[in-house]
Amino acid sequence: MNPWIFLRGLTRESRHWGDLPALWTARGLGHPSLIDLPGNGTARHAMVPVDVRGIMEAVRATARADGVAAPCRILAMSLGAMVATEWAQSYPGEVAGLVLINTSMRPFSTMPQRLRPENWAALIGMANHWQDRARCERTVHRLTCERMDTRDADLAEWVTIGQSAPVIRSAALRQLLAAARYRATPSAPPCPTLILSSDADRLVNPICSTRIAAAWQAQHLRHPWAGHDLPHDDGGWLCAMVEKNGPL
Repeated sequence: MNPWIFLRGLTRESRHWGDLPALWTARGLGHPSLIDLPGNGTARHAMVPVDVRGIMEAVRATARADGVAAPCRILAMSLGAMVATEWAQSYPGEVAGLVLINTSMRPFSTMPQRLRPENWAALIGMANHWQDRARCERTVHRLTCERMDTRDADLAEWVTIGQSAPVIRSAALRQLLAAARYRATPSAPPCPTLILSSDADRLVNPICSTRIAAAWQAQHLRHPWAGHDLPHDDGGWLCAMVEKNGPL
């Protein structure tokens, strides 16, 4: 069975998957390899390339160093999904399947769709108060999560993560620049691809996923109430959809 790699998004690391890896394993989907993007988590000291191609090459090198056999399958969200797409399109023999969550990319969507304008002021506020992790994590939670019953525990955990493995502001800005500049090859990746999106995504307009799926003629499944951080809001649904429809 082809191994799985999980890739998170902008400024987020492996610990931000929460209980998803445990849910994944409990459903018999395997033990995923959790790889951090340059600038995040265990890779926080790595220089962040200003293009998705460079980030992909760094992740690809980490996978090889970790002994992840090719071809692999990749579950990824947001910026991580751009990296996964670039990997599949650049090295088709190395990627056996994709699950892309709440992502966006040119040429399929416009910048206001890829990052909703009503959030730009909040994101600028985060950049201006980057060392205030409690404030920043409250903003992230508000913009990306619809499940509120675990909010206090989430914020406490995320502040602890941010303090133990801080992402520096310049790394975050370089990741944002890479995401903004990314343009995928219009043709579909040459592997089975499942697109997942959240109807209540406050950060990225779900139309982005709809347009990618239409252009690639890929299966697209929509969660009716989750936010941008679908793994946080309903990891059980995510696992069930991959188990039933994913590239297994």
